[in-house]
Amino acid sequence: MTVPTRSSSAEPVIEIRDLYKSYGELEVLRGVSIKARQGDVVSLIGSSGSGKSTLLRCCNLLEDSQKGEILFKGESVGWRGTGLARRPSDRAQVTRLRTNLSMVFQQFNLWSHMSVLQNVMEAPVTVLGRDPKEVEPLARDYLAKVGIGDKCDAWPAQLSGGQQQRAAIARALCMQPEALLLDEPTSALDPELQQEVVKVIKELASEHRTMILVTHDMRLARDVSDHVVFLHQGKLLEEGPPEEIFGAPRSERLQQFLSATAPA
Repeated sequence: MTVPTRSSSAEPVIEIRDLYKSYGELEVLRGVSIKARQGDVVSLIGSSGSGKSTLLRCCNLLEDSQKGEILFKGESVGWRGTGLARRPSDRAQVTRLRTNLSMVFQQFNLWSHMSVLQNVMEAPVTVLGRDPKEVEPLARDYLAKVGIGDKCDAWPAQLSGGQQQRAAIARALCMQPEALLLDEPTSALDPELQQEVVKVIKELASEHRTMILVTHDMRLARDVSDHVVFLHQGKLLEEGPPEEIFGAPRSERLQQFLSATAPA
């Protein structure tokens, strides 16, 4: 398995420019711009309702935005219509881009009627049309990578929450995407199980895999990120390297947020 190498001068894998997203009259994102270059880990932090998860879902085109650009390796998503009627104009493009942006959700979303191995193999076989005989050893490798190689034949219900989330990460990796999008991957777990998943995320970050991570875990964001984005009420209020965001926050609102989320 090849591991991406970090390149600060590389074209962004994902770039969001001046994005707006509304649900009816409710504005959730108001002119947000972010980018993740190859090998970068970008963490999105902020209070509940700040737009973090919505931004991630817009990145993966699971949500339609009303204004702004979304680019994948320099290729801009095509749109038709305007405002709340705006939709991607090319469904084939959406499908192609999504196969390169694997998403890990807060809830594990494993198929209960499939074994763990079958869950990990399903997308490459069904979506990419790859030969199951070719995919199986890759899936087993990824399950071993996240520390549950002995659970290939288990059913999801037989796994702990931490093991299920690690299986979900293996499933995302098996698509061999250009980037991983992780939406609060530890928030549904108790503290002990969280650490199982945190360990995997740190290992992926150490391999310079491109990731955009939404997290409430400030220690994780500080430890793995190359760049941290603080969202407040749908706007990008502050951004920078973790040592600046956590060590020398400029805005009063970020100072308040970090103080409220600091360990007791």
